Amino acid sequence: MTESEWLAEHFEEHRSRLKAVAYRMLGSISEADDAVQEAWLRLGRSDTSEVENLGAWLTTVVGRVCLNMLRSRTSRREEPLEESPVVRVPDPIVGREEGIDPEQEALLADSVGLALLVVLERLSSAERLAFVLHDMFSVPFEQIAPIVGRSQAATRQLASRGRRRVRGAETVTDGDLTRQREVVDAYVAAARDGDFEALLKVLDPEVMLRADRPAVIAGAPREVRGAREVARNAVERGARAARAALVDGAVGVVVAPRGRLLMVLRFRVRDAKIVEIDAIADPARLRQLDLAVLDD
Repeated sequence: MTESEWLAEHFEEHRSRLKAVAYRMLGSISEADDAVQEAWLRLGRSDTSEVENLGAWLTTVVGRVCLNMLRSRTSRREEPLEESPVVRVPDPIVGREEGIDPEQEALLADSVGLALLVVLERLSSAERLAFVLHDMFSVPFEQIAPIVGRSQAATRQLASRGRRRVRGAETVTDGDLTRQREVVDAYVAAARDGDFEALLKVLDPEVMLRADRPAVIAGAPREVRGAREVARNAVERGARAARAALVDGAVGVVVAPRGRLLMVLRFRVRDAKIVEIDAIADPARLRQLDLAVLDD
C-alpha cells in the first residue's frame, strides 16, 4: 500500500467525525463538506511523518478551516450595503445550498438540535470553536488554544461563555417569565394555525408592531397599530419556523429555519396581553441580542 493510499484509507475512517465537527461549527451541510475537503487537501500537502494522532491532527485542521470560514462569513455580513428603495422580506429558505436536499438538512439540524444551532450562531467565531471542540468533541484546551490564538486560560473562558449561552434556557424559573411564555406560546400557536380570533385574545386592542427595514415586506408600513391589523399581519406571515426564546432576558421568538437565524420578535406583555412587538431582522442588530432558544 502506498503512502497516499494509506492516508486516504485513514482519512475515510475519520470523515464522519470531521463532518460532524464542521457541521456544528458552520450549520451548513455544503460548507461542512467544503471544510472536510479542504482538510483532505491540506493532508495531501503536509508531511505527516511526525504526526502521532492523525484523528486529532485532522480535527485541528478542520477547526482552523471552519474558524476561517466563520470569520470570512462575519466579514461579509459587515460589509455596508447600498441603500435600496425596495425593502425585501428575508427568504425563509435563505442559505439553501445548490443541490442540497432541504429535508436532509432539516433532519441533520434536528439531530444536532435546532436550539443549539441558533445559539451557536450568536457566539463569536472563537467562542463557537472552543465550545464545540471541547464540550461536544472532548478536544483538550491545550489543542484548541493554538487554533484560536489564545492562552489555555483564555480558551477556557471562551468555552465557558459559549456554555452559558447554550444553557441559558435553564434560567427560566421566574413566574413573570412563565406567564410571558404562556402568552407568547399562544401567539405563536395562533399565528401558525392562522387562527385570527385566537390572536385577538392575546393582543391588546392598541398593540403596536414595529419592524426594522429588513423585516418589512416590500411596500408594507414599518409600524402597525391595533389588534386586528397586527393579527392579520401574523396570519399572513405564518410561524412555521418560529420558536420561543429568551431575548435579552425576556420571552420572545426566533424565526430560524434549519437553525439559520432570520428574525427575532421581542414582546412586551402586560396583564396577559401583548402590547408591543418589535420585529428585528437587521444582521447587525441581531448580533447584539442575547439569545437562548427555549425547549418546547
